Amino acid sequence: MNKKVGIIGSGTVGQSLAKGFLAHGFDVLIGSNHSNKHSELRSTLGGKASVGTFEEAAGHADLVVLAVKGSAAESAVKALGASRLSGKTVIDATNPIAEAPPVNGVIQFFTSPNDSLMERLQKLAPGAKFVKAFNSVGSAFMVDPQFGGMKPTMFICGNQDTAKAEVAAILVEFGWEVEDMGKQEAARAIEPLSMLWCIPGFLRNSWSHAFRLLKA
Repeated sequence: MNKKVGIIGSGTVGQSLAKGFLAHGFDVLIGSNHSNKHSELRSTLGGKASVGTFEEAAGHADLVVLAVKGSAAESAVKALGASRLSGKTVIDATNPIAEAPPVNGVIQFFTSPNDSLMERLQKLAPGAKFVKAFNSVGSAFMVDPQFGGMKPTMFICGNQDTAKAEVAAILVEFGWEVEDMGKQEAARAIEPLSMLWCIPGFLRNSWSHAFRLLKA
């Protein structure tokens, strides 16, 4: 049986990933701390996913997906508590996007070039096994992406090799090629890919693309 997945966050990304995990046979509980949204989520997901709070989603899960806004990620992890995430693989789909408008199509970050949001989250929950993934593509292409038969590349990183192998296997099942970029510091390079991904969208309303690493 596939592992139980708890999704922290019920926005567009959280719902897209919930649908994707459901389509691939996973047991999903999606969390929202806005109780008035629970019935809407049950309707949107066709009753196939369980719905609860962030705490219930984390408690349900063998595998946690963090899919909140980047500006809310640290407070969400603090509220969950390090012990609740300890020992679990946590897919970090967040980006440190500042509460400021893009400048000539370039989104602004609240982190520095020598810092990343994932590193901050790992520090808050040192026992969790964070793996960066799903942050550099739009929600419509996160699961079973279609690009004329060509598989796009998902760049991942994290400190635990076993957790990265677990996430890589899911990504391959979801239709991706996977490139492991190493330890948590690589998130300093992976998170800004979201800046590059967004530029065609903000400048030309073009959002249907993904990255691919070519090798000689």
